Amino acid sequence: MDKHEGRDAGTIRLDDPWYDALAVGWGEGAATDPARPPAGDRPAPGPSDIYLEVQRSAAFQEVRSRYRQFVVPATVGFFLWYVAYVVAATAAPDLMARPVIGAVNVALLAGLAQFLSTFLLTWAYARHARLRRDRAALDLRWTVFEQERGQERNRAHGEGS
Repeated sequence: MDKHEGRDAGTIRLDDPWYDALAVGWGEGAATDPARPPAGDRPAPGPSDIYLEVQRSAAFQEVRSRYRQFVVPATVGFFLWYVAYVVAATAAPDLMARPVIGAVNVALLAGLAQFLSTFLLTWAYARHARLRRDRAALDLRWTVFEQERGQERNRAHGEGS
């Protein structure tokens, strides 16, 4: 998307692959004109066909697999860490009350470690997404965008005939 200066600084170009034309007008009472099938016997594939094709593609499955390979172990690990903290706090109050430095005890350090681990997990997720998924997901988005543009051109040529 190109940056605009001046009066049109906030506009979005319609050829932007991140522009969601289907979502424009939601909740605003805007009526949408459903796509008309071509005059031929067989209707042209619609956007839903494109998305189903992409969903079945090996590239999409790879992106989803990379996502699951990070999220499932991270979620399980974080959940176990949280449950261990709660169980330790209820089952071993003497251990959790043990002072470490002055008035700081094991429970306080473990509670602060919960916050720290949340931030570390968020950082690790963002890094994983940036390094292992974002490029492939953007490539898929461009593929869908190009296919949709091709269909729009075909419809425009079909209606103009």
